[in-house]
Amino acid sequence: MNTSPERCIQERADAISRRWIMIAVVYFVAAVSLGVAMGANHDFRLKTVHVHANLLGWVSMALTGLIYRLYPSAAASRLAAWHFALYQFALPLMLGGLAAMMLGQRGAEPVVGLASAGMLAAVVCFALSVWLGGRRSVVHFGQAQTAQ
Repeated sequence: MNTSPERCIQERADAISRRWIMIAVVYFVAAVSLGVAMGANHDFRLKTVHVHANLLGWVSMALTGLIYRLYPSAAASRLAAWHFALYQFALPLMLGGLAAMMLGQRGAEPVVGLASAGMLAAVVCFALSVWLGGRRSVVHFGQAQTAQ
């Protein structure tokens, strides 16, 4: 059985990438459902939640999964694990807090503030994991790629 360090890193990166993309799809369904519900009810008070769920839930998470797939050594880092944990904790809190604020609950502002700080910390972990661990990409830019 071939369990080279490179293979282990690639397998871990594949699993992490898949996890990010699968969760992104959940946010995509939720954000589109919220958009449809707002349109059907002609009540757009939650448009900020809709936008954040699409951008931070669907788009950013799907791109994260793809980037980690391209940079397996970044995906296999401790920073990537912190990125995932912080992001998955902070985003639902942020969206819930935003929803409460948009529906008139001013007491939710501290929740949104703390969740936003958590999101920033998660994004910094992501940036560092890519900058520090992304030296070895599976894509060689400037060269033609062939399908496998």
